[in-house]
Amino acid sequence: MSQLTALISVSDKTGILEFARELHALNVRLLSTGGTAKLLADAGLPVTEVAEHTGFPEMLDGRVKTLHPKIHGGLLARRDLPEHMAAAALHGIAMIDILAVNLYPFEATVAKPGCTLEDAIENIDIGGPAMVRSAAKNWKDVTVLTDAGQYAGVLAELKSAGKTSDKTRFACSVAAFNRIAQYDAAISNYLSARQDDGSLSEYPGQMNSCFVKVQDLRYGENSHQSAALYRDLFPAPGSLVTGKQLQGKELSYNNIADADAAWECVKAFEAPACVIIKHANPCGVAVGADAAEAYGKAFKTDPTSAFGGIIAFNRPVDGAAAQLVSKQFVEVLMAPAFTEEARAIFAGKVNVRLLEIALPPGGDTPWLQGRNAMDSKRVGSGILLQTADNHFLKAADLKVVTTKQPTAQELQDLLFAWTVAQYVKSNAIVFCAGGMTLGVGAGQMSRIDSARIASIKAENAGLTLKGSAVASDAFFPFRDGLDVVVDAGATSVIQPGGSMRDDEVIAAANERGIAMVFSGVRHFRH
Repeated sequence: MSQLTALISVSDKTGILEFARELHALNVRLLSTGGTAKLLADAGLPVTEVAEHTGFPEMLDGRVKTLHPKIHGGLLARRDLPEHMAAAALHGIAMIDILAVNLYPFEATVAKPGCTLEDAIENIDIGGPAMVRSAAKNWKDVTVLTDAGQYAGVLAELKSAGKTSDKTRFACSVAAFNRIAQYDAAISNYLSARQDDGSLSEYPGQMNSCFVKVQDLRYGENSHQSAALYRDLFPAPGSLVTGKQLQGKELSYNNIADADAAWECVKAFEAPACVIIKHANPCGVAVGADAAEAYGKAFKTDPTSAFGGIIAFNRPVDGAAAQLVSKQFVEVLMAPAFTEEARAIFAGKVNVRLLEIALPPGGDTPWLQGRNAMDSKRVGSGILLQTADNHFLKAADLKVVTTKQPTAQELQDLLFAWTVAQYVKSNAIVFCAGGMTLGVGAGQMSRIDSARIASIKAENAGLTLKGSAVASDAFFPFRDGLDVVVDAGATSVIQPGGSMRDDEVIAAANERGIAMVFSGVRHFRH
């Protein structure tokens, strides 16, 4: 077998010196450029610079160095076509068998505060992507590496077989084209978002999104629909797709959608919390001294709807919590961790899906960690894109609009109810007290109907609404909705305000002797 040649030209030099040493030990000839060539030479490795190989110097501040027939001919020539090999021999073009390239750090550059257009432009790689595309196109003859994580596997095959397999070369080719697509998408997004004054729009002129498939799903929302789960290229810590399934059946489309709703909601609480989701809506939410107490309170809200629900905790599930949860039928149970005792309790329930998801690292607003920055929704031949509803309401943001002031306990209950309402489909009405939901009305065309359903749910669960706090995700357009919740027993209400009839609703609240606060924001969820 003739000697193999590897061309190495990397911006991120992680692991490259070790990789080059191994290649040299395997009698692979090394070609390289600029800083990479200097790194290899300084380490005592025999390396030929590309300028020497092509007989043409690097020029234009390094913008032109690998854009040469002796490089691209060596990458693109098909070894199985005599006419290709004859043309290469005629022009003195040697074959290149391995290409290790990673690109100028465009994404990292534009992410830096104060990045200028000039900075961005200079970090648009030209020669790198051109070589990667050439090598990836000719995958039957060339192994192209675009990530340090690929080095070990390729070296293992070279050591055992003297060459890489067709399967490996094709996989590397796919990864290479994926990387080029990601790179070009980042450039397009950045440049088309740039405004005349140098600022960046949140919404580029062309939106290019890249996602990686996690798994195929058995079917979609309904059995006649196909489906798959994809994740962001770089998922946020603490997000659902970073979880690990410990046991249970494969997750379904609906499981994943509901699990995401449960996980996002439970992360909104700093105290030990439990959220039970059914058909995308919370049917029970509570905080407690520990996971077991939080679950017990959440389950009381609506035991009927909790059957077959999705349950999330923001604390590790221990034996006590597991014992309680195991008494009901649950589809998915998720938490930051499960104790050995909890794992043992669910081991016999082989269909229960246990998901372990590390909580985000925290910070000033841990609630916002690991959340999507943007939300999207498909419409006919288009997509709606918006910033995610990540508004965090604090007590200082509230405006008391009634004569009666909320007590400290009512204020706490109002903030709890408001947090839950953010995750309930509109129109949303949520009754709460003592750190737990008492009745949830969701997804009705009329806010009054949502209020009535919430009170009926509480009655069916044997819960009293006397002295409860109520959250409405949008304003009361008339006083009738307010009267319904007060008739049910509420003594305090939180709503956005902003209706043409706010004065009428405030007057009604004063007439009924309740406390009402305005949040100043609404939380429609469709």
